[in-house]
Amino acid sequence: MFVAGLPLDGTLVFRPSVIMPDGLLRQKFGWYREKGLHGRLIIAGKRLDAAAPPLRAEIANGYSDTGFQPSEIIFPTEGCWQVTGTGGNVSVTFVTRVMKLPGTQS
Repeated sequence: MFVAGLPLDGTLVFRPSVIMPDGLLRQKFGWYREKGLHGRLIIAGKRLDAAAPPLRAEIANGYSDTGFQPSEIIFPTEGCWQVTGTGGNVSVTFVTRVMKLPGTQS
């Protein structure tokens, strides 16, 4: 399994136009379960550098339990986040820095 939408330098930078009115930071990710891998996608994560509520994930309906699966991950705060996607018996974990564009108000 692999995930698309990760920044090359590991930092997700959110511009004011995509920050939700409540301050939440939403990012789309595409997950791909390789041929022969079946299972419902489950996404979980936690902030590593400070206390924060857990992230949330919205996983699109209407896709099978194999192949492509779109999702949105909702980060409640800026910071260093560990995200794990699990499909069947396979997991992918990545760590990303989440930040607002410098100068963006909370």
